[in-house]
Amino acid sequence: MNKIVKNTLILTAITVVSGLLLGIVYDVTKEPIAAAQENTKQEAFRSVMPDAATFETYEEFNAEDAAALLAENGYTSDDITEVAVGKDNSGNTAGYVINVTSHEAYDGDLQVSVGIMADGTVKGIEMLSISETAGLGMKAAEDEFKDQFKEKSVERFSYTKTGEDGDDKIDAISGATITTNSVTNAVNSALVYFQNELGGGMNE
Repeated sequence: MNKIVKNTLILTAITVVSGLLLGIVYDVTKEPIAAAQENTKQEAFRSVMPDAATFETYEEFNAEDAAALLAENGYTSDDITEVAVGKDNSGNTAGYVINVTSHEAYDGDLQVSVGIMADGTVKGIEMLSISETAGLGMKAAEDEFKDQFKEKSVERFSYTKTGEDGDDKIDAISGATITTNSVTNAVNSALVYFQNELGGGMNE
């Protein structure tokens, strides 16, 4: 009996110490991790909205209203998670950065930042998070694919497998149609939000 009690006490002590150590590790690492995530986000903001000197949170953003708007327009697999206002050196609005999470990527969720100028022109897109298949869907993170959206003023994008011409046409990644569709719809979701909530551009 004493041996059982002794072993129980040892296991309990190990469990308590392990829990305390995990708590300490979490406390030590949570701030650096949060800082790294914020730096990644800010770099993406600057990449998709280089005309902006600073970025401010769009205070009127409401995730539930955004979800309803996307659903009305047929984008039920995307969530808008954050909207930032890009201001130039004079404090004027240069455009907006809209972060979208797509739930229809091939291998888990995909997160993209979309920079849209005040006139509705897509300034650029940048991946915040992507874990698609190497050599296939991961090509969505390469400039060759992302730059197809750059400096385009369209109402919506669609992808093509045949090289069809047009500012609104995106060449699909060979062997990664699902990823192509996911990114294209995410950008379109950002456009829907911009056109209906942030001043219009194409709708003006």
